Amino acid sequence: MTTHRTDVCIAGGGPAGVFLGLLLARAGVDVMVLEKHDDFFRDFRGDTVHPSTVNLIDALGLRAAFDAVPHEPLPQLDAVINGIRIHLVDFTTLPPPNRFITLMPQWDLLDMLAEAGSRHPSFHLTMGAEVAGVTERDGRVTGVVTTSGDAIEARLVVAADGRTSTVRDALGFTPEGAQVDTDVLWFRVPRPERPLPDTLGWASTAGVVITIPRPEYLQCALLVRKDEHFDTVEAFRDRVVQIVPRLAPVIEAVASLDDVKRLNVQINRLPRWWRPGALCIGDAAHAMSPVFGVGINYAVQDAVAAARVLIPVLRPRGSVKDAADEALDAACEAVQRRRERPTAMMQAIQRRAHVLLGTGRVAQLIDNPPTRAQRTVLRLALPVLRRVVAQVVGYGFRPERL
Repeated sequence: MTTHRTDVCIAGGGPAGVFLGLLLARAGVDVMVLEKHDDFFRDFRGDTVHPSTVNLIDALGLRAAFDAVPHEPLPQLDAVINGIRIHLVDFTTLPPPNRFITLMPQWDLLDMLAEAGSRHPSFHLTMGAEVAGVTERDGRVTGVVTTSGDAIEARLVVAADGRTSTVRDALGFTPEGAQVDTDVLWFRVPRPERPLPDTLGWASTAGVVITIPRPEYLQCALLVRKDEHFDTVEAFRDRVVQIVPRLAPVIEAVASLDDVKRLNVQINRLPRWWRPGALCIGDAAHAMSPVFGVGINYAVQDAVAAARVLIPVLRPRGSVKDAADEALDAACEAVQRRRERPTAMMQAIQRRAHVLLGTGRVAQLIDNPPTRAQRTVLRLALPVLRRVVAQVVGYGFRPERL
């Protein structure tokens, strides 16, 4: 068994973990990020990067590296409800310079952040290192052990290992949340030869399909009840085409049900995000629904908030006296105090959205053709709605700054 020592050990190499590791290392804090997989490549992960995150990338001086990665900037998004196309979100109403969301494969974003971190001698990323549990002394978390038997001693352990967090379980934490009645079936298809306008979602009495444009294909999702399953790929394809007829020429790319990945949708949150020597952030602290694609961005916001309060008490060893445990715990408590309310507000919106999406009520919002009253409401309400949705989706509540 090998023993390592560091200031901060972060379990999980997702957006929250790598971003926090980068920020701490920039300040000279020694940090180890442990990622259980050998690489970042996992398909059907969230890949929506919002203006709040792009602003942070600018502030870090990483915009050139970010722009070098193939991605799909979207200044506007439509929705098709009951066959009626609606211009739903307009990010150009946001403050400059970043008035768009962009769709970048998460593994490319993580590679970029990890490369930036590697420029700092106090940043240590270990791939293929799975955390098995935590170590404690006198009621305080003192580090972690890996499945290979290595031990990492740390002044602070950060759980950023997702909604099935091993560290969170080892801490004895259990998230609380309301039941979500829908799951998401992810799949991909080529872009149709006939250009398809950038459309966030399609809703009809047959269900809801999300179509996320990537540079070379569409990453799609069919919303289903948790107890709903398809016996054949033909039945799955028929459902998709019934909702989105424009996908009929390319749906055969889903060759079998093995090409369809089910995401168990959760919306939950820890009553307490920390205990002496440990802190939970990102999905380990609060699982977000795929609605609005805010998961990456809320994880990154947690990381920024954590860095801002942790750096003053986690000075490089040898420069000042080590921070007292009490100061470190107070900083962890401050992270939850700052991020809990913005998270709860977004989750409340997501739960309401699932009620509409899961019950099919969204398809009843507009007739085809729209009635005179509906046309009036659309004409008066849509300009305001576009701005509000752009702000809520693009920045969320209480966006963080470096």
